[in-house]
Amino acid sequence: MTLSWVQIVRLGLVQMCLGAIVVLTTSTLNRLMVVEYALPAVLPGLLVAFHYGIQITRPSWGFMSDTKGQRTRFIIGGMVILALGGFGAASGVLLFSTSFWAGLSLSILAYGFIGLGVAASGTSLLALLATATAPERRGAAATITWLMMIAGIAITAGTVGAFLDPYTPALLMKIVAIVTGGAVILTTLTVWGIERRVIAEREPDEMPFMEGLREVWAERRARIFTLFVFLSMSAYFMQELILEPYSGLVFGYTPGQSTSLSGAQNGGVFLGMVLVGISTSVLRFGSLRNWVIAGCLGSAAALGLVAGLGNLEAGLPLMPAVVLMGFFNGMFAVAAIGTMMALAGEGRDAREGTRMGLWGAAQAIAAGFGGLLGAAAVDSLRQIMEDAPAFGLVFTTEAVLFVLSAVMALRIIDSNKPSTENAGLVPGE
Repeated sequence: MTLSWVQIVRLGLVQMCLGAIVVLTTSTLNRLMVVEYALPAVLPGLLVAFHYGIQITRPSWGFMSDTKGQRTRFIIGGMVILALGGFGAASGVLLFSTSFWAGLSLSILAYGFIGLGVAASGTSLLALLATATAPERRGAAATITWLMMIAGIAITAGTVGAFLDPYTPALLMKIVAIVTGGAVILTTLTVWGIERRVIAEREPDEMPFMEGLREVWAERRARIFTLFVFLSMSAYFMQELILEPYSGLVFGYTPGQSTSLSGAQNGGVFLGMVLVGISTSVLRFGSLRNWVIAGCLGSAAALGLVAGLGNLEAGLPLMPAVVLMGFFNGMFAVAAIGTMMALAGEGRDAREGTRMGLWGAAQAIAAGFGGLLGAAAVDSLRQIMEDAPAFGLVFTTEAVLFVLSAVMALRIIDSNKPSTENAGLVPGE
């Protein structure tokens, strides 16, 4: 017995919970550290890079899920660890006001928990989906769960933003406790009992993990695509830690308003993903390569608009430009995911999980590197110029990286296959 559509949506709720907790650290807590507590932007950049760095263990979690099974305990256990990390990260932010070193110590521990929790829970969830979903439903299942994660990010950011004003430390901790505790409860209720009702056979592998990983890396196409993932995702994540401080320092947004801005951005991401999903699975319009390129170039143009608004005296609204940026980001991201799914089945058989783990690790490293690079660059530039041009220069650099990613996609992604075959986004007949 394979996963039903209802069970697939239930597992998608776990992805939603993952996004709900993680967005607190990359948006709300990041902004509080930089604006309210006047800490350098590179500090949250290093913390977020640390939790992404820990996610380099994703290939090993995927390998264990392939060979050992019992994924439910990893999904729930990972979510508990993630929740503890999220609550600890919020506590660490408040500690900075009394003791920098105490706040830093707690924050390092908390962000370590966040990285470990995301890697364990998220990778095990995807492994369960991959092995228990009927082949003709796998693409649609991946799309559904990814969209639900983005929806969780957008809903959480928007809701937290609405309730966080006027900001107080006690209110912050209350909101974080509700989000993290609710995520653990919802995850347990939604995933419990699914694994024992479906066929989720283990896939014994006679080859040690590192040897299998080396074998995949030796494949030229997998290796080049890994480099593309790193470049494009570095561009994607460069703005993650500086957008909310930008809104606060340049546009005067409150903590609640800047958190809502993040929610609106992820709402745009959701719409962009839906557009590509409908176009490729229902309308059968456009190749994956064209959607990737359009998403990259559109993201570059939107970033140029975001950068320019801060330097204008007219006081034009920031939110429409941020939503537009999110829309093109989503278009690029879902097309890139579809390309990953298509390429994962190439090369040696039974290495799909390892390839996805490799590209997932490349994405995690790029996320940490891109976020840290953006934050460090803003800190350095603010020493020699005003806030608006400093942020604007970093956004412009990110736009250039997106253009380079589009050029790379034009050269390495095959456009000869039909988009729906590549993406695997068509539900079963």
